[in-house]
Amino acid sequence: MNIQPFKIAISQADLDNFRDRLARTRWPNQLPGVGWSRGVPVEYLKDLAEYWRTDYDWHRHEAKLNEFPQYTTEIDGQNIHFLHVRSPEPDALPLILTHGWPSSPVEFLKVIGPLTNPSAHGGNPTDAFHVVIPSLPGYGFSAPVRKVGWGNLFRVAQAWVELMSRLGYERYAVQGTDVGSGVALILGMIDAQRVVGMHLTGTGLPPFGPSVELEGLSEADRARGERFNAFQADGTGYLQIQATRPQTLAYSLNDSPVGQLAWIVEKFQAWTDPAALLPEDAVDRDQLLTNVSIYWFTGSGASSANAMYEGMQAFRAMVAQQSQGSVAQQSEQSGPPTGVAVFATDNTIRSLFDPGNRISHWSEFDRGGHFPAMEVPDLLVSDVQAFFSKLR
Repeated sequence: MNIQPFKIAISQADLDNFRDRLARTRWPNQLPGVGWSRGVPVEYLKDLAEYWRTDYDWHRHEAKLNEFPQYTTEIDGQNIHFLHVRSPEPDALPLILTHGWPSSPVEFLKVIGPLTNPSAHGGNPTDAFHVVIPSLPGYGFSAPVRKVGWGNLFRVAQAWVELMSRLGYERYAVQGTDVGSGVALILGMIDAQRVVGMHLTGTGLPPFGPSVELEGLSEADRARGERFNAFQADGTGYLQIQATRPQTLAYSLNDSPVGQLAWIVEKFQAWTDPAALLPEDAVDRDQLLTNVSIYWFTGSGASSANAMYEGMQAFRAMVAQQSQGSVAQQSEQSGPPTGVAVFATDNTIRSLFDPGNRISHWSEFDRGGHFPAMEVPDLLVSDVQAFFSKLR
């Protein structure tokens, strides 16, 4: 049950090696006129990689990260890294936030201040939270993974239950995005006596399930359905590879910083606000590169791919055993209240995700995308505060 303070400290040797690898990148050719249709364009990536190598200041961002209290603890034989930022408000509600792929706790940096100290950001002090932000096993400083099985979200949720117990929180709120939304739902199932509610973002339909039938949908939901069907047809390559042959992919991600950069940046182009043409039009470029840098320095491109493999194995087994009905619906029937926020790029359709209309809080926004804490932190913070205001 030992919890140790943690500081990020990337060695100069690792930084020199990283920059040397970037400088010696063996660039591929690209066919003319294909743009982003086949992946990240060479000229775009060359410019971004050169900025990463020469202008991006890792030491400055490392110092900024180290301004937040960080810790590690071992749970079930696995090292778990987490941020723990307590609010100055004595009656603040504990809140655990879980990131997804291809992300890390860096995703939440812009929301920590407004969540923990709302009065300093023009908000109401009664909306304050004590914030806990773990790195998923196999991601960032929760790597390396020592045993198989940590990609199973049920096991991750059990670890989060233990983490919140070690921190002394008898009652807490949950927020999760992407893979983290699955962890959030499971926490509501397995720790219902302590979880006051689950707020979800980055939700969606099963990628390997049937396509969406568009007939009868509203205009907004039809657009979401069309996006989902297009994603199924042309956007699941990353998932197919990581869910079937993660170790083969691991060699490239672990050996080439440009390979790791391309693997993540493509998703920030495809999954962010549709009004943004380039990733840096949607999110802060340095925040994006800090996220990628953590993947590179910790070697967690490889370990997160293996986590996705195990997660998909567990997901398929769960789907095979489930009776008909949505996971969100079953969770709502048996656990604490659920809130969902849907942003502009999301393809979540309420009539399919929540057919029984049992989710107590549902918000839809015309801005933002798959990474709302980075893209539209103001919208995410206000929605989280609104949902939990009735559950404190």
